[in-house]
Amino acid sequence: MDLLEAEQALEIAAVRFERPEAELVADLQKFQSLLVKWQKVQNLVSRETLSQFWLRHVADSLQLLAYIPDNIKRIIDFGSGGGFPAIVLAIALKNSTTKITMIEANSRKVAFLRAVVRELGLNAQIIDSRIENCEFSDDNVPQMIIARAVAPLNELLRLSKPISNSKTVLIFPKGKEYTEELTKANGDWRYNVVIHSSVTNKASVVLEITDFTPKNS
Repeated sequence: MDLLEAEQALEIAAVRFERPEAELVADLQKFQSLLVKWQKVQNLVSRETLSQFWLRHVADSLQLLAYIPDNIKRIIDFGSGGGFPAIVLAIALKNSTTKITMIEANSRKVAFLRAVVRELGLNAQIIDSRIENCEFSDDNVPQMIIARAVAPLNELLRLSKPISNSKTVLIFPKGKEYTEELTKANGDWRYNVVIHSSVTNKASVVLEITDFTPKNS
């Protein structure tokens, strides 16, 4: 059953993979096993969606590969939690030079993420900290910031600005309330946005944001 759902998830994501699909699925299955094991002692994802690992979480995460060009080497994921989308993307990009840095303030979730990165040999790191407390040198400013189900757009822009530069791209999956979030953000920010349709939910989108600046600056 899992193999069929895995194949469906990869098909739904509608992206090109650099890894052989059999290897990709094998690593995702290992991730799933670790998630189920750790879920027994802590709440990594909602219980209602744990059984929808492939179609609800993996496909939704993998679709973001479409917005990560080959020249992107430094990605930051806000509030990584149970590893979506960051762990899934790190698995898909395992043979590339792209490094994903996950920022997570919950120490138990940090332990889980580190265990997954270690056991799967991923090109990723985890920072045990609140996003507001993170600083990056000029050489390590992220080229891309991603966040899934972490905070409203206005808050994500506020958190992103101090660790970004003019070339940083923001990729934020959003649900059906995205128009309200855009309206609120428009009052405080100038930015360019491309709204992509989600491949997993007709009511959802993926926001691709560049050139963001607070209006009061």
